[in-house]
Amino acid sequence: MRHNYLLILIAAVTVYTSAWLHAADVKVIANSSVKVSSISADDLKRVFLATKTSLEDGSHVEPVLEKGGATHALFLKEYLGKTEAALDMYYRSLVFTGKGAMPKTLANDAEVAAYVVKTRGAIGYVSASAAAGDAKVLEVK
Repeated sequence: MRHNYLLILIAAVTVYTSAWLHAADVKVIANSSVKVSSISADDLKRVFLATKTSLEDGSHVEPVLEKGGATHALFLKEYLGKTEAALDMYYRSLVFTGKGAMPKTLANDAEVAAYVVKTRGAIGYVSASAAAGDAKVLEVK
């Protein structure tokens, strides 16, 4: 019986630690016009689900997605709680109902970083090891 509790504890710690490590593999970046230095996980989700277009400081934000790949899948899983197919269907329903538009989607980390740097209000994500150029890295709380 004691052995089972130990296994459950080890499994719980492993799951918690791996989730934390995965989120650390993605960094959220923003254009310098975005004045905040951190964003709540809830606000980040709302920005990328097009239910929030400005932050507490009044900064207008525009989400930028990667087209696919490991960083994109990890961001969707960790911060939006959606698969790529579910997110695509979500955005298509916004467009169909007239409540939103498809977000800008770029091929890779370098394209996302370059777009974020030059586009006022842009907010995106790249892998933790990617160069963000002059983009501001936001802490996700």
